[in-house]
Amino acid sequence: MKELKWKEQIKHNLIVSCQALDDEPLHSSFIMSRMALAARQGGAKGLRANSVEDIKEIKKLVDLPVIGIIKRDYKESDVFITATIKEVDELMTVEPEIIAVDATYSRRPNNETLDEFYQAIRSSYPKVALMADCSTFEEMKKADQLGFDFIGTTLVGYTKQSKGNKIEADDFSLIKKAVKELNTPIIAEGNIDTPAKTKRVLDIGVYSVVVGSAITRPQLITEKFVAATK
Repeated sequence: MKELKWKEQIKHNLIVSCQALDDEPLHSSFIMSRMALAARQGGAKGLRANSVEDIKEIKKLVDLPVIGIIKRDYKESDVFITATIKEVDELMTVEPEIIAVDATYSRRPNNETLDEFYQAIRSSYPKVALMADCSTFEEMKKADQLGFDFIGTTLVGYTKQSKGNKIEADDFSLIKKAVKELNTPIIAEGNIDTPAKTKRVLDIGVYSVVVGSAITRPQLITEKFVAATK
């Protein structure tokens, strides 16, 4: 898909995250491809997907731009989203339009710095669009300085340095600050679980918004309804 086309396609629109980990009931590349098809039929303009296998199946069925990631645990590392060049190499075999990587200050595999990792990717794949999954404003500012194509709020509240934070706190003040002070397009992601929140972050000025669990993880959706019966 031509770069100009897909960038315009996701601008000010919804991206649906279609993921299911090994221990989840919908874990299946076939099921994720059908989930992606359902998202497209519902009007989504982009997708976020985990693993080469899932992306390959999704691209067979759906012609939407994909944010590709690989989640993999590394010993003595807190980083697990596209953590090394190995995952980037694997993702490039299926050519997602964007590759998202953990761009936090968390400890990386082999004690590699984010600067070193970013330069390694740019050296091997200078044209691929890169998204920085961040958890704090300081990390977003660093990603902006490095030259990432997009910055995501994906990991706010999920790292040691952001524990207890929520991107919706104080009317999305973190997103407001990022949109106002950074040059890189911001993609809102993480705990955007209602249509009202989706509209709100788009009104603030984010480039796109990613919604995952509220659409594609039925076990978590069910838990909310069950909680209401207690």
